Amino acid sequence: MSFSFNSVCIGGNLTSDPEIRYTPSGNAICSFGLALNRKFKKDDKWENEVEFFDVVAWGKQAETCGTHLAKGRAVMIKGRLQQETWEKDGQKRSKVKVVAEHVEFLPRYNAPDTGDVGGADGDDEGSIPF
Repeated sequence: MSFSFNSVCIGGNLTSDPEIRYTPSGNAICSFGLALNRKFKKDDKWENEVEFFDVVAWGKQAETCGTHLAKGRAVMIKGRLQQETWEKDGQKRSKVKVVAEHVEFLPRYNAPDTGDVGGADGDDEGSIPF
């Protein structure tokens, strides 16, 4: 008997404006990068580590993301991981991305030591409808 479970929940800020495109059948796809910051203490000094993830959303959710999100906007993503593999110049390559199943727009706020981390559009939507 085999067991599989693929679920991820991440929150961060968009690294660029989202890119929306459409499949030949008209299905919307929205892609964007997400940066996640983590602070940790090392030898009595606080350090900052940043991790970057590629996110893709599909359908109505993709259209809503493409319309309302912008670089710097804070979001929470619930979804699954998907690995892409390809070959380039005779070398096998792979990349893991997050396929968004639910995107939550987070309100703008001013963090005390980092400044404004919200989106540029000024609206504070809640969940994106599917």
